[in-house]
Amino acid sequence: MSAVFNFTFVPWFRSVAPYIHMHRGKTFVVGVAGEAIAAGKLHTIAQDLALIQSMGVKVVLVHGFRPQVNEQLRAKGHTARYSHGMRITDEVSLDCAQEAAGQLRYEIEAAFSQGLPNTPMAGSTVRVISGNFITARPVGILDGVDFQHSGLVRKVDVGGITRTLEHGAMVLLSPFGFSPTGEAFNLTMEEVATSVAIALQADKLVFLTEIPGIRIKPMEPEAEDNPIDLELPLAAAERILAQLPSPQQPTDTAFYLQHCVKACKAGVERSHILPFAVDGSLLLEIYVHDGIGTMVIDEKLEELREASADDVGGILQLIEPFENDGTLVKRSRTEIERDVANYTIIEHDGVIFACAALYPYPEARTGEMAALTVSPQSQGQGDGEKVLKRVEQRARGMGLESIFVLTTRTMHWFLKRGFVQVDPDWLPEARKRKYNWDRRSQVLVKKLV
Repeated sequence: MSAVFNFTFVPWFRSVAPYIHMHRGKTFVVGVAGEAIAAGKLHTIAQDLALIQSMGVKVVLVHGFRPQVNEQLRAKGHTARYSHGMRITDEVSLDCAQEAAGQLRYEIEAAFSQGLPNTPMAGSTVRVISGNFITARPVGILDGVDFQHSGLVRKVDVGGITRTLEHGAMVLLSPFGFSPTGEAFNLTMEEVATSVAIALQADKLVFLTEIPGIRIKPMEPEAEDNPIDLELPLAAAERILAQLPSPQQPTDTAFYLQHCVKACKAGVERSHILPFAVDGSLLLEIYVHDGIGTMVIDEKLEELREASADDVGGILQLIEPFENDGTLVKRSRTEIERDVANYTIIEHDGVIFACAALYPYPEARTGEMAALTVSPQSQGQGDGEKVLKRVEQRARGMGLESIFVLTTRTMHWFLKRGFVQVDPDWLPEARKRKYNWDRRSQVLVKKLV
């Protein structure tokens, strides 16, 4: 194994560890579009779900079967009919849906049973259990259209699903439900996944879909200046939905977004729209800082705030690599615990990605900004600038007229942001006595008034 691999793997694995701890014991409802299975993605999706479950996540998997049912209908010379974004399920369509569901259940269970050596599934034991967890009711007649055997979720067997998950099994749900009299109804994957996530109060609802997510400018086409919006607050998502036409097919922008909004409004913390076309999109979204698709949340996950005693460990973990390579002066845990109230941090999803400390010198009407650090995972995204502005606000609130920094490697970054270089003799007397002449740090000052 090469030294280069070791050098990259170890810090990468350490960066993933907080997310592994964070998600252990959580419940994820994952809706997989039938198009993903038709595109041959089932085996890699199964491998990723098995890996996620092995790290302590409780998984409910809901599969779709839209293209599989349509294929069955074509084979029988029957035409698929839709209205209001739902299938009109006549007797022939119901038969086709039952055949497709049975076939897909077989394929999915087979995919989770493959434990070949030298594959991600090697040594894994994934028990998949499905059952009559969904009670349904008919859609009925909408705007003069009789949906016949198409249904909606009436009730979710929360107790049955929860007990199954607690026994370590993965729950597999087909988009089918039964009435109390035993009548079968064809449901949609999206509605089943959303209803189950709400009923369980799941930690995440994830859709693996045909679309890459919601764009920054959702009304405009894909372009370099119109990337995927990685984090969409619920209020913004609701505004977008209000502007979009009623969705008729899965590729419409509002199609999955409406379900994400519904779930978040009903208490599901986070809902995700991911592209199944990207290999490992589930892992990228769950275990990487920025993710890959669109996440709809009730509030911003990123928080810029002053540090507390609970943040000491995270600050130490963030600054340690920079202390080891000489970028920062070493600070002991005792020192950081003592001064933790001086620190400003950026926390994202429970992980600290940036920090800086402000040490005031009131007699000289100035303060030192020290230990400004941004995680390599989020560098280039403006976190350093956000922390700097917050430190400037804190300094002004203390009545300070300037802030200064001592640096050996990042002088140009500060110069671009209004700092000017001064002689070390400029430092306040108390700070000048602690100046390390061997380190020969550059002293940079920024006036705040």
